[in-house]
Amino acid sequence: MPASKPGLSNSLPEPLQLRCVLSTADGQHRLAEQAPLLLQGPAGANSAHSDLPSVMVHSERRFQTLLGFGGAFTEAAAVTWGALPEAERAALLRQYFDADSGHGYTLCRLHMNSCDFALGNYAHAAVAGDVLLEHFNIERDRKALLPMIKAAQALVQQAGSTSIRLLASPWSPPPWMKSNGQMNQGGELLPEYAAVWAQCYVRFIQAYAAEGVPIWGLTVQNEPAATQRWDSCIYSAEQERDFVRDHLGPALAAAGLGHVKIIVWDHNRDLMVERAAAVYSDPEAAKYVWGCGFHWYGEDHFEHVQLLHDAWPDKALLFTEGCQEGGPHLGSAALGERYARNIINDLNRWTVGWIDWNLLLDETGGPNHVGNLCSAPIMANRQTGELMPQSSYDYLGHFARFIKPGAQRLLCAASKQNLEVTAFVNPDGSKVLVVLNRSEAAIHYTLRLDARQCQALAPARSISSFELSA
Repeated sequence: MPASKPGLSNSLPEPLQLRCVLSTADGQHRLAEQAPLLLQGPAGANSAHSDLPSVMVHSERRFQTLLGFGGAFTEAAAVTWGALPEAERAALLRQYFDADSGHGYTLCRLHMNSCDFALGNYAHAAVAGDVLLEHFNIERDRKALLPMIKAAQALVQQAGSTSIRLLASPWSPPPWMKSNGQMNQGGELLPEYAAVWAQCYVRFIQAYAAEGVPIWGLTVQNEPAATQRWDSCIYSAEQERDFVRDHLGPALAAAGLGHVKIIVWDHNRDLMVERAAAVYSDPEAAKYVWGCGFHWYGEDHFEHVQLLHDAWPDKALLFTEGCQEGGPHLGSAALGERYARNIINDLNRWTVGWIDWNLLLDETGGPNHVGNLCSAPIMANRQTGELMPQSSYDYLGHFARFIKPGAQRLLCAASKQNLEVTAFVNPDGSKVLVVLNRSEAAIHYTLRLDARQCQALAPARSISSFELSA
């Protein structure tokens, strides 16, 4: 028998504690700490459980770097927040933005001009024919929207955390710049006002910067293929390409704002490949574009996210909006499961950030100036001032609280289709695994993380986050 080589040991590595946090669809567990699991090694040594399904994490194979998670500051959210008692206003901000006790959001969206979740139609360049934008102003935003954003910023900065990246999106140009003469019901940007409209983005960024609120990125147009009964504007793929190439990109560059990210499409996954391809195939337009934004309404088409990455790996992918439509859905377990399934599938296909829709709505799913009511992860009862976190808040937390900005996705796979999984390594070296079980049956499985393993349980209709400290 050959002698052992000097310096080598036959002893197994010491077990490591794996933190476990659980939420279940029945609401009995909500971001609840569980007894830690013990990771022992080497993986594969325990053949007694080889018949179990497995979840494997291989931390040497790494993919995209995450920007973060967040939600949208809308006028509806801000007005609802501003009407809360002081203690509840502070609590809501902690729940979303505190990196220790809350979700630690760092990537958020806001609307430029009004959207459906404003209290009415408005534009920052409201005076018809004001091509020099002499009357451009953001006075409307100072009433509710900016105070909420600034309060969130202050909380983040006090904690010494990463600042909030803000993505601005227009739902419609001012009525006088459009073919239908109104902000609602679609219409198109009139060609003669394209250069003026591009300057509105510049003025908006500059006005927010003067408020101490920097804008990180822009989408060209929210949902440019949808004629809505609320604020909307239609662009063909070619119109969006030409606007970016000939107007928006050059206007930002000339104003010294070339660092602001330009994101195209900002609509559903179904047409994201087709629409982005039209822009990316034009080198002059593509040079201004950071990436493609997308929503979840309609069919899933997760494969389109992967296809777009495969075709243009140098361009980023960002989920920019998703919510449960059709009312508040108070107490619905399906909300959280929908969020988790979408987040896992998007992250596993190279998405670098995930932005929810309204941060806060009232108990009706509003306010909304056209009755397009929706759910939000936290709802507020206007009569009592009570905050009402929904299952979507809990399930979002299983990602945002554990996967930090700057984390890299790891190779991760499950042998059973009912286990939906993703894994990341954080900048501090800690490793995170998220496991979703949307089935009605509990699943026992073997969890293998590099050279170590343990037995784990995914309760029926549950989500678990596992964290291994560095």
